[in-house]
Formats: sequence, structure tokens, C-alpha cells
Amino acid sequence: MSSESFYASVFRYHFGSEIKVKKVSSVPGGCINQTSKVTTNQGEFFIKVNSAQQSDLFHKEQKGLALLKKKSTLGIPVVLGSGSEDGKSYLILEWIEKGIANQTFWNRFGESLGLQHKTSSSRFGLDHDNHIGRLPQSNTFHEKWGEFFIEERLEPQLKIASDSGLVGNSTLSQFDMLFTTLGQLIPEEPPSLLHGDLWSGNFLCGLESKPYIFDPAVYFGHRETELAFTTMFGGFDQQFYTSYSNEFPLEPGFDDRIEIHNLYPLLVHVNLFGPSYLTGIEHTLKRFT
Repeated sequence: MSSESFYASVFRYHFGSEIKVKKVSSVPGGCINQTSKVTTNQGEFFIKVNSAQQSDLFHKEQKGLALLKKKSTLGIPVVLGSGSEDGKSYLILEWIEKGIANQTFWNRFGESLGLQHKTSSSRFGLDHDNHIGRLPQSNTFHEKWGEFFIEERLEPQLKIASDSGLVGNSTLSQFDMLFTTLGQLIPEEPPSLLHGDLWSGNFLCGLESKPYIFDPAVYFGHRETELAFTTMFGGFDQQFYTSYSNEFPLEPGFDDRIEIHNLYPLLVHVNLFGPSYLTGIEHTLKRFT
């Protein structure tokens, strides 16, 4: 089946024979899925496509978006369809037109994320596992954040990295040393509903300065780890952090703990993209062990 026939077939299945695909335009969307804007006689849509073997990625993404849509005041894309066709899996979302990220946007974004983080749970984790990028993400429940962070976040990524020869025994030993004190380094807080993969590529400013988030890796975790992740690649205005803190103040010393929280996304990036991300990990381990 040609590319044109694939999109025509998928959209007819979900929206009826009256819909006509006029144009399919590639949209930058990372390295995991093929992402496109589909223009039809009934409007514009966003579609993500991968192999049929990766259908669970979209299934879990759909569940994460549904949970965020139920609990968050942030804009969450509406899921319009999903399934498999011609050996490919796909997820159809509403098309969100971009606006201008002004101070109103950043104020709303920070405040709304603070409100979302006030949505809590009795334990850290989630009732199902999902993914971070294309890697598995275990969400087995724990009472304590330190235990969850070690056993469900750091150790699984370290195993992947070790099995692939990306980290050696000396690095693993340093992590073991860090694990003995990690529970004392991060203040105890109730679990917060997290997007889970919040960086500059996973939000946008819609029309009327409305903030949208997408591509989630949802779970209930320590909210500092979400805020720490936003600092890894930049792209967040200072007003975002000010507005967040006004809504839901952080415990003193957060800036000193950012590196610890970011060990998880750095390990994920090592496993997805290679050893260039080890430098930041080594720096953190040297500082805290």
C-alpha cells in the first residue's frame, strides 16, 4: 500500500467516506515515530505512525493523555483515533495551531502545572507500566520516593546500559554508593501527577496563549523530578518557574537537587542516543558520592 493509500484508508475508517485527504506534510517529532500533518476537506489532523510491533507505545500514550485530560488544566490534545493498518500502528490527534509564547502563556503554563502537581495518590507509581521514549518504564507502586526512584527508574536504565556495554563496573559502584544516601538527599513529598517527559519538545503554545502538553510518560512521582527535567535542554522562560512557585512552592535547596533528579533522563538518553550523555552522569556521581 502506498503512503497516500495508507492515509486515505485510515481516515476513511475513522471519519467516513466523505473525508478526503488533500495533503500529508511531515512534522518534526523526534526520532521514534513518523509524524505528519494531514490536511483534509474536513480540517487538519496530526498523526503519528510506527510499526505494528510498536502499537503498545500508542496504546500507553493514549492512556496517559486520557489521565492528564481528566486531571490537568493544561491543554491536552484530543485523541481522535488509533489502530493498525498495513503493518503500521498509528495515533490520530487533533491539530493544534501554534500561537505566540508571551508572558501570559508562561504564567498560565507554570500555574497550571503547579495545579496538576497537586493531584496526588497514596503511592508513587501507576496502575500500569508505560514508556519513556521507546524504552520501557516500570511504574510498580512504592510508598517511598527514594525506593521508587532507585528500583523503578535508575536500576532498570542502568541494567540496559550495562548489558549494552555503555557503563562499567566503576559507574555501577558509584550508583550503589549514591543509593545509600539518596533517600536523605531528596525531601519527602506526597506523589504528584507528572507528565513524565516534560522538555521543550513536548509542549507548545496554542492560540490565545494556551499551553498544551503531549507525548507523556505519566506516573505519580516526586514533582521536583518534573521541574528538574525542564532544565535539561532549556526552552522554559523564567516566568514559568516563578508562576509555578507562586502556585506550589518548592522546598528550599531544589536547585542543588536538580542533578540528582536528572540522572534518570540522562540514563535514558545514554540508552537511546549513546555515551555522550555520560559526562553529566559522571559529574553528578562525583559530586554526590
